[in-house]
Amino acid sequence: MNNMIKIENIANEAQKRNDREFKENKKNINFSLRGNNKYYYANQCRRFTELVTMRGYPYIDKEEIKKNGISFNKYSINVGYSQYNRDLKRFNSTQEMLGWVVGYCDGFATIKRNLK
Repeated sequence: MNNMIKIENIANEAQKRNDREFKENKKNINFSLRGNNKYYYANQCRRFTELVTMRGYPYIDKEEIKKNGISFNKYSINVGYSQYNRDLKRFNSTQEMLGWVVGYCDGFATIKRNLK
């Protein structure tokens, strides 16, 4: 029985850590993430933000991105804090946007891995 209590404590601590990380990762996401994948998508948005802040985007200088930040909105990714700022990219749906972000991050990771 003592082992069950330890396992429950470990699980509870892991959930608290995940929730703290999710809250941090979701800071620039201006729509609701729900379900089991919310942690994954919030992390992918954080990774995307780090990538474009570090490298820029084809037509947007990294200095502008560093200065204004990135926001994820229901149908767009914007340079700035809201959907009314400069578009980085627009989408037909939130799922399309999240899929594109995941693909962008995975593509960058694949290129980086193949260059080693």
